[in-house]
Amino acid sequence: MKNYLIIAVIIIISAGSCQPDHFLKDKEYRNAVHEKFLARKELAKHRSDALFGIFGKSLSTEEREAMEFLFAYMPLNDLADCDGSFFYEQTKASLRTKEEMAWGKDIPDDVFVHFVLPYRVNNENLDSFRLVYYDEIKSRVEGLSLKEAVLELNHWCHEKVSYQPADIRTSSPMSTIKSARGRCGEESTFTVAALRTAGIPARQVYTPRWAHSDDNHAWVEVWVDGKWHFLGACEPEPDLDMGWFTEPARRAMLIHTKAFGRYEGNEPLVKNTFNYGEINSLDRYAVTKKIAVRVVDENGMPLENAGVRFSLFNYAEYFPLAVLQTGNDGIASFLTGLGDLLVWVSKDQKFAFKKLSVEETDTLEVVLKDSEFTGNILLDMIPPVMRDPLVVSNVGREENNKRLKEEDRIRNAYIATFMDSLQAADLAKKTGFDPGEVWPLIRRSEGNYKSIAAYFRAVPKDKKEFAVDLLKKVSAKDLRDVPTHVFLDHLENASIDESKVPVENRELFVNYVLAP
Repeated sequence: MKNYLIIAVIIIISAGSCQPDHFLKDKEYRNAVHEKFLARKELAKHRSDALFGIFGKSLSTEEREAMEFLFAYMPLNDLADCDGSFFYEQTKASLRTKEEMAWGKDIPDDVFVHFVLPYRVNNENLDSFRLVYYDEIKSRVEGLSLKEAVLELNHWCHEKVSYQPADIRTSSPMSTIKSARGRCGEESTFTVAALRTAGIPARQVYTPRWAHSDDNHAWVEVWVDGKWHFLGACEPEPDLDMGWFTEPARRAMLIHTKAFGRYEGNEPLVKNTFNYGEINSLDRYAVTKKIAVRVVDENGMPLENAGVRFSLFNYAEYFPLAVLQTGNDGIASFLTGLGDLLVWVSKDQKFAFKKLSVEETDTLEVVLKDSEFTGNILLDMIPPVMRDPLVVSNVGREENNKRLKEEDRIRNAYIATFMDSLQAADLAKKTGFDPGEVWPLIRRSEGNYKSIAAYFRAVPKDKKEFAVDLLKKVSAKDLRDVPTHVFLDHLENASIDESKVPVENRELFVNYVLAP
């Protein structure tokens, strides 16, 4: 009898020890992800082998569930652009940080899944940044605490990249490094990628428009020891929660970020979609208030599913900070700063609008009825008032400034390796192009000069007439990050035989056929 009991105990213990190590701990959430994953698999069945063949390989439970999460919620263009092996390598790199980074096991699962695992930050082209720079980043943070690692990695980012304005397309992290420059949206995308590579939860935050002046800004929030903090991307400070934008942010009307996947956290949301949650981070920076707009018909009855647009005056337009729908009580609510907004309400071809002064209003009632509007209305839109500036500590400032200068030197030394005018002239001579046309294109390509030089070397003889025209038609950012083969593809596959283009139609051909 005793022997049987011993065997039973062993079986129970063995069965318990074989339980899989789930990546998504909550069973209900895990099942919901799996269901959405299967729907995506059906949607992308025309690419089944390329995308989903990876799931036929020997994956751990953790790897499989992490991959299912990514596949369930990724943008559809990512399903079209990349293969399963790409996402598997990204997943392995992120899971690796749990074991190899000192703080890896301390990151809560729900924070990790939304702010470490995701391979995408914004709308940048996808690249292999995590794989290429993992070892370099790991060595940079060896032996540091989580907070120290965050501050150190921002110095690393500053060594690689500094601010320069650019068009609104967001370069990938590796392309940003290549040219050592980026606007705030690119600097923050790059910095978030660097932090996530080290297994540090990070996210890009935006104020879509400042309340007190035209323009906008993006920076980074990072999770340290149970709390979200902020920093200026590629703008190292001696401590967290410091940056030139601190005071403007205290006057903002919205600061928001996106959480990849279905978000069930406890932060306030602007909206929650099937694929991401839009988090309202404003109360971390400014005095806020939750205001309600109640939409009723002419009889005072609440209207459900009316569109409510909360708009901020900026750049001589009313820019929508949030577009919400009323519930069955006719109410749409929004957490914002203590300034003025224009509320525009519409449903079934009817509309109405009112100015809303947040500090003076709890609930704004808007009556929706048939009406026509002509003429002018004078609205004085007031932003949140300027408050007494925060006291900024100078502890560590002197040492930080020394480091900034050294990082500028390192970055400028790299920039000095770009092709110069003499080298460009030599390239033009060897390839048979006009030096006066080659050098401006090489100069604008910055860190991508090798790709542009390779393009000039590879242009077929019968395509030379229009080779320079093609490069002149792309943006400076395209010159900085598009690879050689893409330019050659456009040049070689223009649908008209360029040699037969009449002189009078040349401009038409270049602008509307050749131009990529």
